[in-house]
Amino acid sequence: MEYITREVETTVDHLLTQGKVVLVTGARQVGKTTMLKEHLGDRFRYVTLDNPIALRQAKSDAVLFFRVNSMPVIIDEIQRAPELFDTVKWLVDESSDKGQMVLTGSQSYHLMQGVSESLSGRVRIIEMSGLSLRELSHDVSTPHAFVPSTDVTVSCAPTINIWSHIQRGSMPELADPSIDPDAFYTDYVRTYLERDVRELISVRDETRFYNFMVACAARSSQLVNASDIAETVGIDQKTVRSWLSVLQASGVVRLLQPIWTNVDKRLVKAPKLFFMDTGLACHLTRWTSAEVLSVGAYAGHAYETFVVSEVLKSFANAGANLRDVWFYRDASRREIDLVIQNGRTLHPIEIKSKALVDRKDMRHFQALETVSDYEIGCGAIICQTEEPYMVSDNVIALSPWAI
Repeated sequence: MEYITREVETTVDHLLTQGKVVLVTGARQVGKTTMLKEHLGDRFRYVTLDNPIALRQAKSDAVLFFRVNSMPVIIDEIQRAPELFDTVKWLVDESSDKGQMVLTGSQSYHLMQGVSESLSGRVRIIEMSGLSLRELSHDVSTPHAFVPSTDVTVSCAPTINIWSHIQRGSMPELADPSIDPDAFYTDYVRTYLERDVRELISVRDETRFYNFMVACAARSSQLVNASDIAETVGIDQKTVRSWLSVLQASGVVRLLQPIWTNVDKRLVKAPKLFFMDTGLACHLTRWTSAEVLSVGAYAGHAYETFVVSEVLKSFANAGANLRDVWFYRDASRREIDLVIQNGRTLHPIEIKSKALVDRKDMRHFQALETVSDYEIGCGAIICQTEEPYMVSDNVIALSPWAI
């Protein structure tokens, strides 16, 4: 299959000029290794610690490892040999050159532990996800974090059926239409349980952890309710929180935080749970047909999960701060699906799976007016419209292709 250019490549090039080490994280199978080989393979040596010989050498003699694999170098699955981090620190401190080492791996917990202990101030970090709509449309010339604007040019042609894409998922391997997504995700989950989960925590009952993943997938785009998940799966709330951290560390889910929970006690404090790949969520919840999904009970949750993941991909691919993406919900149950912070300006976003929206769909946007010291910028309603149109003088209806 022909390689699909990744939007993050431009950001990689930029960060190589900014720091001595670039770290690329993300879930398994999102294309980290392929991207780095395609984009940097003619300039960087590549070594993976999945290779048992390289792994043994890295663990037993880090200095010799780097003599054999001299810079500039890409080291894949770096978390498998934490012994390398101190030597990486020594090597980059000995040189004034920037961008001589790229590290990558699928477990951000072990990666970030090594980074925080040894490479603080020396590393630039990129979080990579599956293919975005921009990438599938080959529109990757200028990566940018999505911020609503009334001046919108939708450069991506809607050539992909949204519901088919949501149900199939965004993993690069599935861009090949001959690959069966259900078989792919069956193998993906089995590999994930056997490798990442066992390395991060001791799970005696893999079936129970699988059921936990199903319960989380069924609640994607909803507030995290540890008590509810615990009762469903038959575990305690402490285990729920521990296992959620595993899904986060593996890049499977992201917990979106409510805006300013420490400022206003009237605001909801629980985060919202989002799967980063809708195909995996649909596989776990057994929505195996795009046609059935689009009219089923899970449609709204799947669509919101998809839109939020696209927004988060735009931020991550551009190297922007993912902490600038929030949601709003208060004690009066006024909710705004997304709030994007751009400096001192807040942009409210509502997500609707229908095509036609009106002013009542933006009725909670005014809740942000109570936030002091911030301006309210252009808002958006992300829906299934084919063309952008104004809902009010400062709120625009957009398709996911405009993200």
